[in-house]
Order: sequence, then structure tokens, then C-alpha cells
Amino acid sequence: MKKTYVTTMPDHVGAFLEASRCIATLGLNITRVSYNKAVDTHTLFLEAEGTSEQLLQADRRLQEIGYLQGDDRMQNVVLLEFQLEDVPGGVIGILELIRAFDFNISYLSSQENGTPVQRFKMGLFVEDMQKIDLFIKRAGEICPVRLIDYNQAEKNFDNSIFYHSYATALTRNLPISAEDREELLIHVNLAMQVLDEQGLSPYRTFDSIGRFAEMLAAYGGEAFLPRISDYTVSAQTTVTVIEPPCGSNTMIVKSAGETLVIDTGYACYREEMLALLRKRIPDFDSAPRKALITHADVDHCGLLPLFDTVYMSHASADCIQLEASGADGFREQNPLHRPYIKICKLLTGYKPMTPDKIRVIGCEPAAVEASLRHAGYFAFGELRFELWQGQGGHLPGELVLIDYAHRLAFTGDVYVNLRGMTAEQAAYNQYAPILMTSVDTDPSLCAQERKEVFERLGAGDWHVFGSHGMMKQYAVRA
Repeated sequence: MKKTYVTTMPDHVGAFLEASRCIATLGLNITRVSYNKAVDTHTLFLEAEGTSEQLLQADRRLQEIGYLQGDDRMQNVVLLEFQLEDVPGGVIGILELIRAFDFNISYLSSQENGTPVQRFKMGLFVEDMQKIDLFIKRAGEICPVRLIDYNQAEKNFDNSIFYHSYATALTRNLPISAEDREELLIHVNLAMQVLDEQGLSPYRTFDSIGRFAEMLAAYGGEAFLPRISDYTVSAQTTVTVIEPPCGSNTMIVKSAGETLVIDTGYACYREEMLALLRKRIPDFDSAPRKALITHADVDHCGLLPLFDTVYMSHASADCIQLEASGADGFREQNPLHRPYIKICKLLTGYKPMTPDKIRVIGCEPAAVEASLRHAGYFAFGELRFELWQGQGGHLPGELVLIDYAHRLAFTGDVYVNLRGMTAEQAAYNQYAPILMTSVDTDPSLCAQERKEVFERLGAGDWHVFGSHGMMKQYAVRA
């Protein structure tokens, strides 16, 4: 088994050598190491592989030599700037307030600048984060004070506060436990390391993750205002599209007295989506709840635990079963995608559904040259869908559903309507390509699959529903 240690490396020659020897003497293998002095002078990430007993011994040994903190105070480091009068004793009032709140100082930086004001930067260990707002209010009565955003701070601190301050800021408006925050910190570092090796600036990575988290929080609660569109397919069939600013669309298909929800969005919007689903499906809490996923991405599967039956392809079922067992899903098996997906799951509170609710539809497609392969049929209400499965251009197990009689297609992320996105959707969708290098597993293959989707549509006027952006009207002339 593997474990990542977030260590505080002492400032002396041979510090990394000492940590490496500690790991090696226990028979553990170091599988990853990350240290960036330009980001944080002392924080060293070490991933070690060994038995559970060996890792427990490593816990004790690293703590004995001072590389692991004995408590979790490092989880809450707040970086503040106080604009003090440049006079003798000008900082005393702030220091007395810090003592009154029982905060510890982890970082100090100040330098006169030839003006009557001196800017004091302080990193504070804060065990009770509920006290920080009151502290800032009280400090503001003494002098102007501001919370420093990570990307506005110096690029090189004199102690290990960057990652912890960053993780605290990242989760300020999201319900993340201390344990999950530590794991989040590890995957933020891994994202930085992976993208740094691709030639991207670490600070661009941190900025993108930060803005992604801000958007998730900003559009929750009363600010959850998705675009909702209703379409009539026939006298017996309607489709409602719910387009939240963040995450996949959710489509409610009603046909001949039956109701099916296609793709479900992020788990962090559970209560907001429940309210909408109950409004649009009056018997949602009493009738059997059925959903279908086009593929097993985290932004499509967040609410699957709410449903009694979930239809999906064989490969998507394999992915969900892996996640339910604690193993990595398909995205996390891709080294370029793993950090972002881990971060996404932690920030959105994703939990995999129980596999006993899975109903596999279709069959394993035959090995033919086409990128989009026939995978059977799926009947629902008056609709009769042909199932077409891609070869994993976006994600293995991806399904496209086509009803030729009603000229209706659900394309998942094989085709998304980029031109039909709201401004908020477009802003949200710019971050995943940065943090994953591409949202597609194989971009060129996905492009071919997308082309083949439209080649398979027969003559007539089509409703094409992708999982991002509004419905696309598409005409095929005979």
C-alpha cells in the first residue's frame, strides 16, 4: 500500500537525505517526491510504498525526527496583512489582540518602505476557524487589515505555510473535513508536480484550482440558478434540461407515463437538485427512481445514490464497481487526470453509488474499425434507442443513445454544445482542460467519435442533447 507524507523539512544541509534514510531503513520504497522552494521553502511531499506495519513505523519515526507535526494546527494557517503606522510600538496592539485570541504566529514579514505606513504580514495558526472573522473585525478597529490571497503573496515564504494556507482558503466555503483537507493538500501538490512537468507554471495550477473551488461554492444555495429548458418530442414524450453553471446537465425524460433522469451533476448540489427534481417530478419521493449515465465521470454521477436503479454500459459499471471497492476509477488510472479528479471528488463530496443498483444495458460492442460501435438497444416509454459506444475517446464506457423514430439523440460528452453554453458554464469549463491537460482521454479519437455521431443521424430535424450546453437542433436533408 502507498501513503503520502506531508513533511516539514528542517532548514539544514542533508535534510532530504535524512528523511530518505528514515524511509529506506524501514524497507519502504519512495514512489514520489515533490519539493518546490519557490512555492514553499520547507514542505516536502514523500509518497512511500510498503506494508501497513512499515508505514506505521514510518509515521512514528518521521514524527520523532521532527518531520511530521504532532497535531493538526498546520491545517489552519491564515495569512494576514496589517497596515500599521510606522512608529515605535505600532505593532503592539495587534500582538496583544493575537494573544487574546490565543493564536500562534508562524510567519512574520515586514519592511519599511519610506511611507508612514508599514505593512506587516503574519501567518497565524488558527485552531478554531470560527474565531477568525471576529479577529479580523477587531483588528480592523486598530488598523486596516486584509486576508492575503495565496497568489498575491510572496513566492517564497520563510516557513511552511503556503500549502496549508492555500488549502484553508480553498475550502473556506465548502464543507470539507480536516482529514479530507489533508488529502486535498496532497493532490493539489500532485497536480502542481504533474503540470509543472508539462511546462505549466505552478502558480497557474494553484490559481486554476482556486478559481474552480470558488465557482463551486459561489453557485450553491440560493445562487443555484440553472438554465432550465423544456422540449416536446411527441404527444407522449418531453425532455427537460437542467443546466447548472458547474458540472454536467441533468435531463428529465418523461415518456408514456415513465420518468428517467439522464446524468445527475455534482454531489455538492444535492439539496438544490433535489428541490428541482421534486418540483419537476411530483412523485419523486414515492415512485421508483430511475437514472441513466452516459459515462462514469464525477460530474455526471454525483447524485446516483439517490436512485433505485441506474442504467449504464458494461464499462461504466466496471468503473463504478472499482470506485465502490476503494480502487481508482478510469479517470484516476490516467496519471494526467488523477490529481484533478481526486480534487474534484473531495471538493464536491462525491461518494460512489452501491453497485447493487446498477443495471447494465446493451452489450459489449463488436471489434470493428468504426470509432463508434453498435452496443445494443434500450427501450424506455415509447422510445426505442440504439446504443452506440465509443472506444474511450472521452472516457471508456461512453454511450450515445439515438432514437430514429423520434429523431432524438443523447450524446453525453462525446458531443457537447460549446456554442450553446451560458457564460457561467463557459467559465467553469475552461479549468478542467488546464488541470487535466485535456478533458478527453484521447482527443483525436473523441473528435472522430463526434464526427461519426452526426454521420449516423438519418434525414429529418433532430433534437441533440449533449451533457454540457443547450440542446442542438440539427437538420439532415435527404
